[in-house]
Amino acid sequence: MAGRIGFRYMKECLTQKLKSMGSPVAKSRHLSSAASSGSSSSSSSSAAAAVKPKFPHSSRKGRLLTGATIGLLIGGGAYASTVDEATFGGWLFNATKVVNPFFALLDPEVAHRLAVTAASRGWVPRERKPDPQILGLEVWGRRFSNPIGLSAGFDKNAEAVEGLLALGFGFVEVGSVTPIPQEGNPKPRIFRLREEGALINRCGFNSEGIVAVAKRLGAQHGKRKLAETSSTSTSSNDEVKQGGKAGPGILGVNIGKNKSSEDAAADYVQGVHTLSQYADYLVINISSPNTPGLRQLQGRKQLKDLVKKVQAARDEMQWAEEGPPPLLVKIAPDLSKQDLEDIAAVALALRLDGLIISNTTISRPEEIQSNPVSKESGGLSGKPLFGLSTNILKDMYILTKGRIPLIGCGGVSSGEDAYKKIRAGATLVQLYTAFAYGGPALIPRIKV
Repeated sequence: MAGRIGFRYMKECLTQKLKSMGSPVAKSRHLSSAASSGSSSSSSSSAAAAVKPKFPHSSRKGRLLTGATIGLLIGGGAYASTVDEATFGGWLFNATKVVNPFFALLDPEVAHRLAVTAASRGWVPRERKPDPQILGLEVWGRRFSNPIGLSAGFDKNAEAVEGLLALGFGFVEVGSVTPIPQEGNPKPRIFRLREEGALINRCGFNSEGIVAVAKRLGAQHGKRKLAETSSTSTSSNDEVKQGGKAGPGILGVNIGKNKSSEDAAADYVQGVHTLSQYADYLVINISSPNTPGLRQLQGRKQLKDLVKKVQAARDEMQWAEEGPPPLLVKIAPDLSKQDLEDIAAVALALRLDGLIISNTTISRPEEIQSNPVSKESGGLSGKPLFGLSTNILKDMYILTKGRIPLIGCGGVSSGEDAYKKIRAGATLVQLYTAFAYGGPALIPRIKV
């Protein structure tokens, strides 16, 4: 099957290329034939020599790119004919390493937009191999094929859930989603620290709003339900069965508040009422450093009041046998020991379903301070955040006595990093910045 697809794609591309050059090529062939058959006539041969075929002009870079593309197609088609789909899928993941450096030449937000578009249209590799059973786990009564997830911030508006899950993530978290659409902070607002493997962003909850996101998630949910009911005999016995609501894995929905809102609790309640029916778990984001006053909600009294209202809003809705989605809170890494103790006390008292540790940091570790970009305001993510976020994770695991599932997030860029998060107390692990730099090829590598 993979071979036929590969060769068909190769043939179509070559056919289109030849069509675009058809007239000049035909002319050159005719002239060559006329010149060979009319050698006895000097006038006809001189006329043939006078007329030159007009090939399309192309730069050296263009010719090299065309040649490389055709070479990849031929090589890919030939390779696809000799292997199964899973092996060919692995080849495609590796092939993204060739494309990924070009994204680094673009403005960070433009590159992000292109990546989301590619995933939303299925222009990304698809993981065909089932995850090893040893990676699977059950949390909140939901089956995760592996513990590696994509954190909120990449697919803010739930445009590419299916494509991202197909890359091999065990779960994907969309958002943060605000009740009313908002543009976020002025651009530029995303900055690369390439050598440090880090990003600084001050996006400010740019969101299309809960209505647009609900429409997308509703369509995806309906599509999957239809597929489940109409295809009872097409699924393979070897395929890992997932429990997600909007794709082959688990879907989290991260909810935020509008910048201009004076009632944060009302914003989160509205998000729960509109989006919780499509979520396998919900996240209250109260830790972004780019929305004024948001982190104040992490205080003991504020957090307790907020969680109570959101839990009540969720529980008053009608739910099937599976019950309501778990409710998590995402916290900052820039917290004092007293702050952590207060959050842990509220989480235990209100039986919160989980915590995500952590969001980006407003601190600037010593190893990045020599980089001029580090002076930009906003939240720092990536490798420099790993130590700080992992220490907070370890502390919170002790404070909650291991009773609450924790998602470790911050600076994960390898399988070793993911394992360190788990050793520090994480049940699940999320990444983002490493994915932005490493592209799809990172996902299968991090699970090995």
